[in-house]
Amino acid sequence: MGVDMSNHPASRTKDFFASPALSLSLAGIFRDGGAAAAAAENMEVEEGDEGSVGGRRDDTVEISSENSGPARSRSEDEFDGEGEGDEDGEGDKGKKKKRKKYHRHTAEQIREMEALFKESPHPDEKQRQQLSKQLGLAPRQVKFWFQNRRTQIKAIQERHENSLLKSEMEKLRDENKAMRETVKKSCCPNCGSATSSRDPVMTTEEQQLRIENARLKAEVDKLRSVIGKYPPGTGSPSSSCSAGNDHENRSSLEFYTGIFGLEKSRIMEIVNQAMEELKKMATAGEPLWIRSVETGREILNYDEYMKEFSVENSGDGRPKRSIEASRETGVVFVDLPRLVQSFMDVNQWKEMFPCTISKAANVDVICNGESPNRNGAVQLMFAELQMLTPMVPTREVYFVRFCKQLSTDQWAIVDVSIDKVEDNIDASLVKCRKRPSGCIIEDKSNGHCKVIWVEHLECQKSTVHAMFRQIVNSGLAFGAKHWMATLQLQCERLVFFMATNVPTKDSSGVATLAGRKSILKLAQRMTWSFCRALGASSFNSWTKVASKTGDDIRVASRKNLNDPGEPQGVILCAVSSVWLPVAPHDLFDFLRDEARRSEWDIMSSGGGPVQSIANLAKGQDRGNAVTVQTMKSKDSSLWVLQDTCTNAYESMVVYAPVDIAGMQSVMTGCDSGSIAILPSGFSILPDGVESRPLVITSRPEEKSTEGGSLLTIAIQALTNNSPTAKLTMESLESVNTLISCTLQNIKTSLQCEDG
Repeated sequence: MGVDMSNHPASRTKDFFASPALSLSLAGIFRDGGAAAAAAENMEVEEGDEGSVGGRRDDTVEISSENSGPARSRSEDEFDGEGEGDEDGEGDKGKKKKRKKYHRHTAEQIREMEALFKESPHPDEKQRQQLSKQLGLAPRQVKFWFQNRRTQIKAIQERHENSLLKSEMEKLRDENKAMRETVKKSCCPNCGSATSSRDPVMTTEEQQLRIENARLKAEVDKLRSVIGKYPPGTGSPSSSCSAGNDHENRSSLEFYTGIFGLEKSRIMEIVNQAMEELKKMATAGEPLWIRSVETGREILNYDEYMKEFSVENSGDGRPKRSIEASRETGVVFVDLPRLVQSFMDVNQWKEMFPCTISKAANVDVICNGESPNRNGAVQLMFAELQMLTPMVPTREVYFVRFCKQLSTDQWAIVDVSIDKVEDNIDASLVKCRKRPSGCIIEDKSNGHCKVIWVEHLECQKSTVHAMFRQIVNSGLAFGAKHWMATLQLQCERLVFFMATNVPTKDSSGVATLAGRKSILKLAQRMTWSFCRALGASSFNSWTKVASKTGDDIRVASRKNLNDPGEPQGVILCAVSSVWLPVAPHDLFDFLRDEARRSEWDIMSSGGGPVQSIANLAKGQDRGNAVTVQTMKSKDSSLWVLQDTCTNAYESMVVYAPVDIAGMQSVMTGCDSGSIAILPSGFSILPDGVESRPLVITSRPEEKSTEGGSLLTIAIQALTNNSPTAKLTMESLESVNTLISCTLQNIKTSLQCEDG
């Protein structure tokens, strides 16, 4: 039994959602407020321009990967000659004579057409007429030149992308070879232990990895403790490196005969009962679910639930637990098979919810299901759930996940915790259990699905910081609304990432499709790194320090030895959370506005105005965007990459200074994997205080309630370029001052110093 506890899996965005529906033009996908099902039917293909798909031709542009040199365009006479020769049938002599009529454009004509092409690759009839009169050409000659130019650009773009993919494949192959060689040299082929100690003094990172490895082995050992032939402290044949494949391929029935005191048939009975409960919980109305008049949220009628599902009160001596139940319905832009796969693959599942899942692992597979769609698959999983603040403890939960096809266009994913599993792991870890939870997924065609999400948790009551107590105890922090909003945001981001036709206003400052994708990948990696550094996971060891303003500040340090994605050396992360009497969307708009950045950012204060070099949309909401900003001072210029995300539950503003030369190469389409980036930023949550809206209106900006915002600020800094250096008090003092000043600037600008 192997535990996959990879913390930061590499992104495979292109393979993950390589659906034809995702390459549609964004000009028509979200038209009429989400009427996505009709988008594909309204598309047009411009005459003579193969592969160009789009809605409105006036405001969309095919992004080219690079500009090529002047090209010869066939004239009107040439096309007329070809047509006549084919139809008249006058003989080879007449055809040859007409096909000799070629027209080569002058350098001046090509220069003028190139200039217009850069501004508008799809000129309208009026522009073509005007240009033809200016250059002394026929309108058809101008039209054919633009068609040929677009075709040429597209061919160059495809060759460029193929070259990038080929180089990336070679890089991965070399890395794989190097890793294999390292494993052979440094590990025993049977047990994986180090064969020799080349360095008598272990580095801090090696010590941390060994401690983490020992902890994981202890957890695996506890899972095996109930198996008679593998008592605690003894190794099984399947725990060796050489027997790994045998472990994966052996019969699930053999492994689960007697494990956890349950037969496999009993486990299947439990998950099938959980599936039936999930279907009822997802579709039932009143009296099981009652909609709150105050908040509009659905509330579970627990008395009705106990009567419906014959649930008994827990009187087994366990600590008192609280129940969190919620339900949410939404539409996501992704095809059904890919969405099901993302739930059954632990790495894809973790990538889909980076803000919520800090760790995840497949402990073991009980049933593989029917290939290739995994119908009937059952697997034991582990997850560590977090909030984006170190002030709220994580939730560790073990559960069995069951995937089942209900009909030709409907699937269900159910999670349920099993008592015997938890009792034999570690009683101290069982602070959160899943009652039947999950989602019903219904295919709505045209690449999008309807999802009904039910989240039903039983959690041991614990102390939560007063600032976050309301949002945690109300069930919002780990509820269905949070999961659904994150799922919709991630799927929408992938649609924009895969699109080939992007409105000009949504891709300003970047001339190539490859450049756009490289920037979006870099921004995604930056945000993932930010989420990983911010939570209360065991990745980080937080220490509380006194601040100058009285705010609670937590600090943690780590040493980067060989990760090219971050600068090498000692990295210090400082985090503070405050409550502000400001609506979350107002706070988000303030922090992401480049015109107001100098009001809170100490780096940009005192210099010239902050200007946007590039602005790339990655969602329908204008707040979901990636920007490259420049800050100019008297002596230098600084570039900053900023990624902003917002959904119905939370918002984030993540930014990091970047090397100008490296960022320029990324903007042209080069690989962004080698760019070292150290993100800082903000997480914005509602404070959990819900009440009746102040007014009845269809305008979302007017539907404000009395609650404020929970703002978490995280600042990361490289304190020393040497990984062996020690953290100094001067570094702590500098970061402390930076956070305190930034928070004070925000409060002053928003006029809430007394908040």
